[in-house]
Amino acid sequence: MSIDSLTPGSALSHQEQRNIARQLVLALFASGTLILGLLWRGLAPEQVAVADVLLGVASLMVGIPLLRHAFYSLRHPSLHGITDQLVALALLGSWATGDLLTAAVLPLIMTVGHILEERSVMGSQEAIEALSKLTRSRARRVDADGNLQDIDNQELVAGDVVEVRAGDRLPADGRVLDGQASLDTAPITGESVPLEVKPGMEVYGGAISLDGRLRIEVTRTGETSTLGRVIALMQSAEQASPPITRLLERHAARYLLLVLLIAASTWFLTQDNQAMLAVLVAACPCALVLSAPATSVAGLTVAARHGILIRGAAFLEELAELNAVIIDKTGTLTHGKLQLHALRPQAGESPEVLAALAASLGATSSHPVSRALVSIAPQSAWPPLENVREHQGLGVSATTAAGEACLGRPELLTIRVADIPPEPLHDGPIVGLTLAGRFLGWILLADSLRDEAPDAMAQLRDLGLQQQLLLTGDRETVAQRIASSVGIEQVIAGALPADKLHQVRVQIDNGFRPMVVGDGINDSLAIKAGVVGVAMGAGGSDIAMASADIVLIGGDLRRLGTCVRLSRRCRRTLQINVMIGLGWTLVIVAAAFGWLGASGAVIAAILHNMSTLLVLGNAGRLLRFEERI
Repeated sequence: MSIDSLTPGSALSHQEQRNIARQLVLALFASGTLILGLLWRGLAPEQVAVADVLLGVASLMVGIPLLRHAFYSLRHPSLHGITDQLVALALLGSWATGDLLTAAVLPLIMTVGHILEERSVMGSQEAIEALSKLTRSRARRVDADGNLQDIDNQELVAGDVVEVRAGDRLPADGRVLDGQASLDTAPITGESVPLEVKPGMEVYGGAISLDGRLRIEVTRTGETSTLGRVIALMQSAEQASPPITRLLERHAARYLLLVLLIAASTWFLTQDNQAMLAVLVAACPCALVLSAPATSVAGLTVAARHGILIRGAAFLEELAELNAVIIDKTGTLTHGKLQLHALRPQAGESPEVLAALAASLGATSSHPVSRALVSIAPQSAWPPLENVREHQGLGVSATTAAGEACLGRPELLTIRVADIPPEPLHDGPIVGLTLAGRFLGWILLADSLRDEAPDAMAQLRDLGLQQQLLLTGDRETVAQRIASSVGIEQVIAGALPADKLHQVRVQIDNGFRPMVVGDGINDSLAIKAGVVGVAMGAGGSDIAMASADIVLIGGDLRRLGTCVRLSRRCRRTLQINVMIGLGWTLVIVAAAFGWLGASGAVIAAILHNMSTLLVLGNAGRLLRFEERI
């Protein structure tokens, strides 16, 4: 059986699974025939011909499929094919020398070993299959007449509106149009705490609605959805190779020729057929070939489980070497949305009246400042408005039961009230409110810091990323305040996209290997230029996510530390696996000197499979990686 079909990360088709089943049945029959031949040889030594026939039949059962795969690898060269070719040569050598016992045992051991390898990588396959199941569900699509159609979620397209009820799995990525609910997003973002969603929020396919009813507009489906991208990346992980494997791939033909020369030299010097056959078997590079893909698949599986989308194993390796971080402010260290910072009512004025009137006026405008005011008071407290008028760039005015109300900048307010108090000192936007000719107070807004941001930056410093730079297009005072809150000493404010790109290049030219973290279109150039670019998946722009090497699906900054820790764990695992693969050369030496004994080829085959399973088992330990944050 070819090792090509057993590479970690490759999804097995039903035909391949049937082939594995047939190989297993064949191996069982060959084992029975082999045992019968050995018993016949021991119990009836005078009937050696009958024993040889049984051993020959057992050899043909498992040897012919092996020869077929070896012939296929000659027409389609690959590093994996070297294993089939070397074992096939050893099998032909056993037949040529009349060693029917070795000719039966050798391919049988290799076949059983390949089947065990397949079982060893099932953890990764099951992880991919589990994620794939999340993409398959039913959906209630709302048609033009408002009726619900029960369809397969694969039929959905962007722009469709679906209804999700309590207990349903979200059929695709989308935006909430109506309703409120708690979502279990653990399969997607790794978050154990349910996410409370309301109109306007982005949601991911595969999450489960725990309560409530939602109307969702579909934005991404199939391979373009968050889950689809995770699955595609995990399935392509086998393409990654460590430097030693890439070296062997470039020199595969020379490697095969070298092994043949060593085997021929061994036979010429020792006249020992078993030593020659042992060299051919021991030279099979399975452990080395599997070391990188097995580690990569395990690492990407764990990353996906923690809500981290890594575009390839190469970036997983790069993370381990980082020593600096360049991070954006708005939407990255902060939520990227204006929120109420403080109410400053005039003496004798009610804060509740100030908030309710400001929210009602704010709901009439699409300006970011106005939108931020909508949530500062419950809608039930909003006073009714008439004759609403928006003053471009200045504010909003309207008529209420108590008189004319005006919300906006001082330039607009002074038209209604002559004596406006001076604006309070504040880094963010400030708006004032007047009603019936009197000034009610100031409303201070600000972009709030993410709760986890200080801890996330401290974790990165503990991991050796001491060089930290806050790079933002915002004002110097705002940038300095945010930087001091998270422990960043270097700040560059007022930076345009080209300036951000320049600063990343300066850091690299100075010998640093920076992780660049951002969320907006203006960050995309810098993200692309970094050694590793990271985009915020929650609220991040599509361009930034397309430019990034890593996407934090849930937007939790503490996942940055998880990325680095996981990468370093993967690097240690890969180094051990490569050492196991390279250490196999000692077996080649032992085989060449005949130290493996009279059954050298069989012993080499057993040791070969043990080393391969050891590599896969070591990589499988990564799947137990857990990090609670």
